[in-house]
Amino acid sequence: MKKTNWVWSVATLGALVTLSACGDSNAGEDSQEISFGATAGPYSDMLTKAIVPGLEEKGYSVTINEYQDYIIPNRELANGTDDANLFQHQVYLDAFAENNDLDLASLLTVPTAPMGIYSEAYQTLDDIEEGIEVAIPNDPTNGARAFLMLEDAGLITFKDEIDPLTVSIQDIDENKHNLQFVELEAAQLPREVGQKPLTAVPGNFALSAGLDLTTALELENMADQYRNVVAVRSEDVDGQLAQDIQAVIESEEFEAVIDEEFEGFGKPDWMEQ
Repeated sequence: MKKTNWVWSVATLGALVTLSACGDSNAGEDSQEISFGATAGPYSDMLTKAIVPGLEEKGYSVTINEYQDYIIPNRELANGTDDANLFQHQVYLDAFAENNDLDLASLLTVPTAPMGIYSEAYQTLDDIEEGIEVAIPNDPTNGARAFLMLEDAGLITFKDEIDPLTVSIQDIDENKHNLQFVELEAAQLPREVGQKPLTAVPGNFALSAGLDLTTALELENMADQYRNVVAVRSEDVDGQLAQDIQAVIESEEFEAVIDEEFEGFGKPDWMEQ
């Protein structure tokens, strides 16, 4: 298996779950109460295990507001319910903020689960046969990531001067194995592993379905704009909380938790320097 560095699609609107993350800290009665939004799953876990403990040491009392979709978290951040959130990459944040007239900004990228190509029919991509079906996400952002991953794997090539953020089937120049692309909702893709010869599954959906990231035949070489970010209101980007969040994420303790608890997550460029 080739191991390389590592979008969530909008899911069905769901209920909000509030999780207390105060624990045993030195915050005491003078602690500053803050709320951190996240979608249920690995990034809520990343908050609980790798970020909240560091914030507690700095005197914060943290509540994690856990959401089941990609729409409510940014609205709750913008209206002041949350002070920060972690669930989306830069491309999604920029588009959502522009389309909904919200003034939000990112602080920094965090380790992120990559998209992978999974198969129960083949042990390596060298074994694939002519004309097989490949299930890929049907939304433009995740679809582009899938095609870039297939190019990195040597299965397709693109025409000249393509935009990597919007590349699609129309941009393919050579399809070496005459692959047949089946476009499906990203959330449906884990169920296609074993049903289709090859399936490209975004990392968050792979983890939610119990797939092991390290078993993928190929993991995407994820660009930083597709890695998840901590977001805050633009007016708070230089505030004390933002500085403290950044300090926690840049700490050795944070990276140690990532290495131990989040195997397979690709680290952003700033962590590799």
